[in-house]
Amino acid sequence: MSDYLLEMQGITKSFSGVKALDGIDLRVRSGECVGLCGENGAGKSTMMKVLSAVYPYGTWGGTILWEGQELRAGSIRETEAAGIVIIHQELMLVPQLTVAENIFLGREPRTKSGLIDFDRMNIDAQKLLSDLRMGHINVMLPVSHYAGGEQQLIEIAKALSKNAKLLILDEPTSSLTKSETAILLRLVKDLKSRGTACVYISHKLEEIKEIADSVTVIRDGRFVGEAPIAQLAIPDIIRMMVGRDMSNLFPREPHPIGDVVLQAIGITCLDIDNPTRKRVNNVSFSLRQGEILGIAGLVGAGRTELVSAIFGAYPGQHSGELRLEGKTLRIRSPREAVRHGICMVPEDRKLHGIVPGLGVGHNITLSVLDDFTQSGLIDENREFSTIGTAIDRLRIKTASPLLAIANLSGGNQQKAVISKMLEPKPRVLILDEPTRGVDVGAKYEIYKLMFALVKEGMSIIMVFSELPEVLGISDRVLVIGEGELRGDFINDETLTQERILTAAITPLRQAA
Repeated sequence: MSDYLLEMQGITKSFSGVKALDGIDLRVRSGECVGLCGENGAGKSTMMKVLSAVYPYGTWGGTILWEGQELRAGSIRETEAAGIVIIHQELMLVPQLTVAENIFLGREPRTKSGLIDFDRMNIDAQKLLSDLRMGHINVMLPVSHYAGGEQQLIEIAKALSKNAKLLILDEPTSSLTKSETAILLRLVKDLKSRGTACVYISHKLEEIKEIADSVTVIRDGRFVGEAPIAQLAIPDIIRMMVGRDMSNLFPREPHPIGDVVLQAIGITCLDIDNPTRKRVNNVSFSLRQGEILGIAGLVGAGRTELVSAIFGAYPGQHSGELRLEGKTLRIRSPREAVRHGICMVPEDRKLHGIVPGLGVGHNITLSVLDDFTQSGLIDENREFSTIGTAIDRLRIKTASPLLAIANLSGGNQQKAVISKMLEPKPRVLILDEPTRGVDVGAKYEIYKLMFALVKEGMSIIMVFSELPEVLGISDRVLVIGEGELRGDFINDETLTQERILTAAITPLRQAA
């Protein structure tokens, strides 16, 4: 009898003749959490789709042993019946339905007459949540009532209601706050103590160190190795992931900073649902040529609203003045911003950055499509020459420029969105959380690109939630708190995470 609950042996998977997985192994014991690590495009999500039968038996090679027996599942329903449940990075909840209705969606308890037994469903849901130390959640309220962190916990409760023996968590904390992340990690520890096994996929290696018992690393679709977490430091995991030493994660490079390029004066944004509330309140700042200006602050501080207003993308009422090289601009849409030389990579690439069903290349050229159009026709040769150069520049991993961008990993999608916003050759580039959901290797490439761009004279505004990134990359840091500008700091040896955080949480009247 095998010691392992799950064994994946020599798994292979190809798309259009291109191998996405080439002999991958993975082993998980009951009550064990295995951290699955690798760069974007390494094959982690593909591997989990094989395991959960998103890709059914017969479409891949190798062997899966489940509880010592070969598993040949043809559908997700079969793997869930066996006890394998996957929680995807994008939550699969219906916001308008109640918590209980979401947990038992498609498996609702019935009365003798065949109707849904709502009383029993609510009682069962509340008991399940209480057992998971989530009893504060009201199962009769719509899911939309709860924040992202609690929705992630509800998704886990939904998985466990299916009697999960193995829980696959794919980037579960990518959009969570630190406090929400702490709650989720505590829940995973509780599940381990009850015998539930977990495969935990995350680019946040400090979470892997905290929660995993062992680590399996894959690179470019191949198995690199596995080891107990106690034997690995974070630099060791990074080295296995990227195949090289990355002792300096923030490759700061000296670059000249010139005169003021952009001035934002009195930017104010009103809340979409409550116009009496100001999400951004009279914020003014300047940006110099060749400067990387970091914007820091807590979640909900108004950072995204501020940069969206500058780009003409804020959907609510907003006001203020913009001056580019001394000339006053009136920007009412992103199209006008791009025309004036201001481009932005949005925070939510899936919602605002890509057209999922469109090819990678066509996503990249969307921002400059007019450049290839003559007499209403597109010069495809010129367009594909531009696409090829863009893909090579950012090393975007794709089987073909025509492959739908939705099929790419999150990091490669992000590179494509950045490429799209570089095509208009902007004077000012705004990056809102450009490394969210991106592995350490891709982060490094994005940082290197930023320094190359400012050396060429471009100016960059970037929003980062992770303070080490803010300090590792910025020339100057603006701190936003509750919609107000609470600090403007030169990033020298005196600037620390503590100074930034103190400014973020201290109201102006107290600071004064």
